[in-house]
Amino acid sequence: MAEFDTIYEEDSEESDVYPAVELSINTLPDPIIIRGAGYVTVFGLSNKFDEEFPQQLFAKVAPEEYKESIDRINSVLQKTLPMNIKWLLCGCICCCCTLGCSLWPVVCLSKRSRHSIEKSVDWENSRLYHKLGLHWSLCKEKCDNSNMMEYVLKIEYIPKESILKPD
Repeated sequence: MAEFDTIYEEDSEESDVYPAVELSINTLPDPIIIRGAGYVTVFGLSNKFDEEFPQQLFAKVAPEEYKESIDRINSVLQKTLPMNIKWLLCGCICCCCTLGCSLWPVVCLSKRSRHSIEKSVDWENSRLYHKLGLHWSLCKEKCDNSNMMEYVLKIEYIPKESILKPD
């Protein structure tokens, strides 16, 4: 009879049947957040974004390209936000008489401003940033010092397997 406390060695042939599978885990850096740097904010959208070049993008993007992208986005804000502010002031003045309906134009204009910025960001992504392995997006995030929400630009790294390669 076989002894129950005997330890047997495995054959080396059996271990070759199931070769070790190497798992490659790609760790991506944390996304870069670009917050609004303006002095006016309407429904979470600031009147301009910070133009300071983030150090995390140092070897990825030229500072001139980054500045051009931010300038394009800020120019969209500069065109759309003054109208939003005027409608907000008019809506607040007439709010009691219209039971709040006078604020609807501001909501619609704010949505249109966000849509214009998203279109500009998508154009920048297709023009340059997807080729560099980066993805820009306009996201809503909680403010650092309060419970309010604000729109920020988020720059995420794309995994190398999903970067579009030219044919």
